[in-house]
Amino acid sequence: KIPFIWFWPEGKTGCAIMTHDVETRTGLDFCPALMDLNDSHGIKSSFQVIPEGRYHAQKHELDAIRKRGFEVNVHDWNHDGHLFSSRELFLSRAAKINEVAAEYQAEGFRSGVLYRNTDWYGDLNFAYDMSVPNVGHLDPQPGGCCTVLPYFIGNMLEIPLTTIQDYSLFHILRDYSTDVWKRQVERILDGNGLASFNVHPDYNIEKRARAVYSQLLAYLASLESERNVWLCLPRDVNRWWRERSRMQLVEKDGRLQIEGPGKERARIAYASMEGTRVSYTVAGKTAHEEEAMRQAR
Repeated sequence: KIPFIWFWPEGKTGCAIMTHDVETRTGLDFCPALMDLNDSHGIKSSFQVIPEGRYHAQKHELDAIRKRGFEVNVHDWNHDGHLFSSRELFLSRAAKINEVAAEYQAEGFRSGVLYRNTDWYGDLNFAYDMSVPNVGHLDPQPGGCCTVLPYFIGNMLEIPLTTIQDYSLFHILRDYSTDVWKRQVERILDGNGLASFNVHPDYNIEKRARAVYSQLLAYLASLESERNVWLCLPRDVNRWWRERSRMQLVEKDGRLQIEGPGKERARIAYASMEGTRVSYTVAGKTAHEEEAMRQAR
């Protein structure tokens, strides 16, 4: 058995995050109603806002999102599909994007249409990116990272998009159900991975689409209570994954223990082979959980 620091805090079996790329002014106007729907299921999310061209997000609109406990991130520059078309254009826009990131207090970024060139990410001033899918069968730029776990690209954490986007589901596959999403989540959680979603406000104004999204939220909420899945914001994933990357497994008095900031949330796990599959076991409760249990008693 090979020991390592478990993927998620408090021994969570997996993680799920909800994100929303805001494509138009109509979508931005619908965001308060979407937040109401998210809150009705106890799920917070992030909103990626386009800085230039399609609409202008007012400061009070962004403040209203943050005050409700949701997150604001940057979505491309003007969403024309050309951000990575040339190095010169990218550098010009990256400088403006970085200014907006500071103005928005945004930690995260997602490019338009998931176009990407990860070799250039060093010029973006973000803690994390969400532009790389694990697979890209229905995306204009094919390929993907082939993992359902976050990973670092230089100093930037990549939080991959691991489930089908609502536009592809509703308008390409013409499937108004949660069946595909649920199948994907089951496979992701089978590997203790991250189920990340991109659901656009613009495509969920329609009653039929909104009903499907509500069913998805109810399903995710059930995973938290029934299967110990961590539902959180993208920034929470970023902070945890950075803490975890700085932790160390050390041996003291013949026993393994975790050292480093955030260790009270971490667990030791063991990886072993069972036939052709990697099997994981997670050690007992953390000190943080033991204290919570004592307080509950």
